[in-house]
Amino acid sequence: MAGFIPPHGRYEDLLSFRKARIVYDGTVRFTQRFLDKRDRTVDQMIQAARSGKQNILEGCMASGTSKETEIKLVNVARASLEELLEDYRDFLRTQSQPQWEKNSSEALFVRNIGARADVSYQSYQTYIDTRPPAIVANILICIIHQTNYLLDQQLRALERSEEHTSELQSQFRISYAVFCLKKK
Repeated sequence: MAGFIPPHGRYEDLLSFRKARIVYDGTVRFTQRFLDKRDRTVDQMIQAARSGKQNILEGCMASGTSKETEIKLVNVARASLEELLEDYRDFLRTQSQPQWEKNSSEALFVRNIGARADVSYQSYQTYIDTRPPAIVANILICIIHQTNYLLDQQLRALERSEEHTSELQSQFRISYAVFCLKKK
């Protein structure tokens, strides 16, 4: 017999979570390699990356009892990664370095790595550990864009699911009200 609370969790199975984990690990390494640990930006970037990852996890765990909470937490994850994206853009701008065009050969290379079924931080680690700061920042920008795209898709699906659930709840309330009126 199934429980009252629907299945939930399994965040490790979400590609958006796995990509957000890559962003977090890559951001930690980026800040270690290229920023002064006393710089406030280090903590802000790591916290934004962590928030992106953790809010996906929390949303998944809350999904069994509240789709509304899940949607809110996934939105927080999306906003946190957008903040981090701007930090990387700021880094490139202040270093007078270009951001890769969406369809540049470099960006396509990174996207191809990200398309692998078994993608993980290790898929990018050699590049993150050995390339100069502007290249690593651009790699992480590409991965953030991939993660944000996945989160946008996830949010659309969740919102459709929430609309369907709301419709069912409304129909149930009407049916119950009619039932109660007939009982009188």
